[in-house]
Amino acid sequence: MSTSRRWFLKRSGALGVALTGLKPALAAAAPRRRENLGALVPDRAGRIDLPEGFEYKLFSTVGEEMHDGFRVPAGHDGMACFPGQAAGEVILIRNHELLIGDDGPFGPGNQLADLLDPALLYDRGTAGPIQGGTTNLVYDTTSGELKQHYLSLAGTARNCCGGPTPWDSWITCEEATYTAGDQFAADHGYNFEVPADAGQPVEPVALKAMGRFNHEAVAVDPASGIVYQTEDRDDGLFYRFIPDQPGKLARGGRLQCLGIRNATGLDTRNWNEFTRVPSDRPLETWWIDVDDVESPADDIRYHGRARGAAIFARGEGMWYADGSIYFACTSGGEKRGGQVWRYDPSPEEGQKGERRERAKLSLLLESPHRRLIDMCDNLTVAPWGDLILCEDGGGENYLVGVTENGDIYPVARNAASGSEFAGACFSPDGRTLFCNVQGNGWTLAITGPWPS
Repeated sequence: MSTSRRWFLKRSGALGVALTGLKPALAAAAPRRRENLGALVPDRAGRIDLPEGFEYKLFSTVGEEMHDGFRVPAGHDGMACFPGQAAGEVILIRNHELLIGDDGPFGPGNQLADLLDPALLYDRGTAGPIQGGTTNLVYDTTSGELKQHYLSLAGTARNCCGGPTPWDSWITCEEATYTAGDQFAADHGYNFEVPADAGQPVEPVALKAMGRFNHEAVAVDPASGIVYQTEDRDDGLFYRFIPDQPGKLARGGRLQCLGIRNATGLDTRNWNEFTRVPSDRPLETWWIDVDDVESPADDIRYHGRARGAAIFARGEGMWYADGSIYFACTSGGEKRGGQVWRYDPSPEEGQKGERRERAKLSLLLESPHRRLIDMCDNLTVAPWGDLILCEDGGGENYLVGVTENGDIYPVARNAASGSEFAGACFSPDGRTLFCNVQGNGWTLAITGPWPS
């Protein structure tokens, strides 16, 4: 077993240990707000309110010059953290949800575009490069110092979320299905892979076998190598990609969408009081092959639904922990304030024998009121086992913790703007929580007396 795979399994097991007790009945248990970390204290700088004893470091903000001469792009979004080369150092890979004309890495008027090898730009556009992509950051958690930050993927569109892999890379997802023509010189709607140790922009290889749709996030099960995917649509599906060769996603594989056994085309959104998904028992699942993964008309979800796939309310952030896949549906639930689901793979996931012991899907949490959880988006699992949700609602936005008993507590509040939190992830040692504030173009490192 490789070092990176051992680290991934160790980290994922540690982060998920308490969540094994999360019960599907939580969704019906009327979650309560509590102050598990303490009441939030107003930030004198007016940026981020945190509990007593916690502090943040702000770094790699939009417009700064990076070490490679490019500018920090705007639209900070999904992110993951990997171990670095030196003690205390970590590597962050950060998404930038941008299009043409946005504040990207090339500066005003794209004056820095000539610094980049044209072969490393996925889409040059018809009137200028598409500005989305990723940046890699090397951060010293001991000193709180940003050591390096640089461009690692260029020319992609609306890189929203993604997910880390057991082989130390980040799968970044395009939340877009643009086609070549007008502003674009290439089709969009794909995933791309960026290694944590990429020292410069990588060759942008679209992982086309993983499907072309409005991607949001991915999570990899290290036991099988299967990659799970969410789709950010009001009527989106939940997918899995079974690679022909685990760890080598560019070599192809099989794309499938999720169905619920004995509930053809189940609507999991719970918008209709007459067709509500039960929260007191797990649902048995089955999988449906996707034939046209290129989907020029962006219609995979329609074909999947016609064949019995379940639909979800804007599938968003996703995280693997302790053998399970956790994912959020931003507008799910009667109040449309969000749902959190857990998918428990079959012991024979992706094999013929999985029908003997089927995978299970459980509704863990449904926001009973948007004052408690307001449209959960990106998520992660804390070292002490709680879920950490990033809000993307219409008013004040918080980082929200959820205990295994369903209690909800604030972790942080955006005191500066109405922008969403994004990219929450912990350092491998569990002592630093990293996150982004998208609209402000901020990346933060939060430290303090976290629970043991």
